Amino acid sequence: MKITHTILLISLLSLSPLLSGAAPVGVCYGRVAADLPPPASVIGLLNSNGISRIRLFNPDPAALAPFSGTGIELTIGVPNEILPTLANGTVAASLDWLQSNIFSHIAPSQLRYLAVGNEVLQKDPFYTPFIVPAILNIHQALQILGLNDIVRVSSSHAATILSNSYPPSTGAFHDDVKPVLIPLLQFLRDTNSPLMVNIYPFFTYVENEHEHVTLEYATFRSSEVEMDEGLAYGNMFDSAVDAFVYAMEREGFEGIPVVVTETGWPTGGGDGGSAENAFAYNGNVVRRALGDVGTPKRPGVGVEVFLFDLFDEDGKTGTEYEKHFGIFGIDGNKAYDIRFN
Repeated sequence: MKITHTILLISLLSLSPLLSGAAPVGVCYGRVAADLPPPASVIGLLNSNGISRIRLFNPDPAALAPFSGTGIELTIGVPNEILPTLANGTVAASLDWLQSNIFSHIAPSQLRYLAVGNEVLQKDPFYTPFIVPAILNIHQALQILGLNDIVRVSSSHAATILSNSYPPSTGAFHDDVKPVLIPLLQFLRDTNSPLMVNIYPFFTYVENEHEHVTLEYATFRSSEVEMDEGLAYGNMFDSAVDAFVYAMEREGFEGIPVVVTETGWPTGGGDGGSAENAFAYNGNVVRRALGDVGTPKRPGVGVEVFLFDLFDEDGKTGTEYEKHFGIFGIDGNKAYDIRFN
């Protein structure tokens, strides 16, 4: 596909979230479900609710093409199973993959992030050696297109890559992920790209991983704070984000932004899953992002987030909770009265 948009236009569009004065809020568009609305009709739902950023977990043409020309910014996942091909191939092969799978469907101005692999470290370890080589090839392909300063490249990770997370000042990465994670952090620092993490205080609460995580603390409704090195933490979200900040600093990497590529709360599935709790958690995540509240470690620096999920996904395996994260029903009605702007 011939890139016809000027770099100036793309640059201005890519800066729009910075100029708005608020951290961007997006929504994950998972599609592991039967009877979802047609992707084309989803665009109207997004526009009517002020949702201007979407995360797609893979560049499925049926889901991707309807976004063309809508102005909705996209974060697109590079599937784990593609990583060996991209890592072992040439830069030209990565360029062809980008052109064929992404830029043949949308303009470069709509692509904000490429998330190369999702929760590979520890959860899908076969693909671990391919993360950084695939990222480097994709980045060089973007350089050829003149997009390397426009499209940021990273990889999305589960919170379990931390060996310690509480209190947040003890945040540290597992030793076995460091051989891959350190080169990744070097790349992120060199390219001004964020560390992408998936954070779910809900699962910390229901699995009782920490005695201090009450329902109120997990859903921003606690009247008490936890003190850590002079910083006051009133909720689990801030604590989890700052644990990653401390972990990066522990390895000598300061100033790398954290983008939360997944977070959310289910409306059902068992204890703790309810529309009331989902509204409390997700509503506060959105308000704090739009208000640039930041975290105790980085006050006033809003955390860019993607809420999970646009719809319930009844095709998900695992716990019953995982089928009930939808913010909207398939009829387009909200599960609770959350606002995005």
